[in-house]
Amino acid sequence: MNYFQLFDINVSFDVNLNQLSQTYQNLQKAVHPDRFAHASSQEQLLAVQKSAEINDAYQTLKQPLKRAEYILTLRGVDMPNEQQSFSDNAFLMQQMELREMLADVKFADDVDVALSSAQQILTQEYQELLESMSAQILTNNTTDNALACDNLRKLKFYQKLNLEVERLEDSLFDD
Repeated sequence: MNYFQLFDINVSFDVNLNQLSQTYQNLQKAVHPDRFAHASSQEQLLAVQKSAEINDAYQTLKQPLKRAEYILTLRGVDMPNEQQSFSDNAFLMQQMELREMLADVKFADDVDVALSSAQQILTQEYQELLESMSAQILTNNTTDNALACDNLRKLKFYQKLNLEVERLEDSLFDD
C-alpha cells in the first residue's frame, strides 16, 4: 500500500503536516481496536494491523528524511546500504572537521558560544542540503533522484551530528 494514497495526498516531499496529522487522527479513529471490541477475533486482528499500518505510514511521512527515502524507494531508486562508503571525499573531510569542532567545544573558553556556533553551522549546512534534496526530488529524473539519494545519506550524517550535539549539551550543562 502506498502511504501517500492512504493519506489521500499527492506524492510530494512538501507535505502539509497539519493536514497529515488530521488525516492520521481520522484514520486511527476509524480503525481503533476499541471500535471492534464486540467484533470477531479476525476483525479485531485486522483493526490492530490496520492501526499499526497507519501509524507506520504516519511516522514515515511526517519525518522529512524518512519521507524522502520513501519517495525515492517508490521511484525505484536503489538506496545504498548505510555502511556503503562515500565517494565524496570532500564531504567526509568536512564531517571529520565537524566532529573535531564538536570535540573542541568542551575545551572552549566560552562553552555556550562554542556550542551555539557549532549548532548554527550544523543547522545551516543541514538546511542547505535539505533544500537541495527537496529540489532534486521535485525534478524527478534519474540524475536528480541519484543526487537526492546521495544528499539523503549526507543528511543522515548531519542528523547523527545533531544527536551528538544534544548529548554534548546534556553532558556540559547537567551539572
